[in-house]
Amino acid sequence: MNKILILGIALFLIFIFLFWLLTRGYVKKKYGTKMLNHWPTRLAYWQAAILYSVGLTFVIMYVLRWTNVLTF
Repeated sequence: MNKILILGIALFLIFIFLFWLLTRGYVKKKYGTKMLNHWPTRLAYWQAAILYSVGLTFVIMYVLRWTNVLTF
């Protein structure tokens, strides 16, 4: 059970890092550095990052379980 939890957390962190890596330039160009320092903009960005990361983690864990790579 601990291995599955560690795998889920690792996948979540990888997806959130990839989201940040792929979107940081676009967000900075779209909103500007000044607007990005305001908390509503930053909050919306990180909410989206967390939502996408949770969704992708769930999908990958489901696919791994469906293909019998993970058993729990």
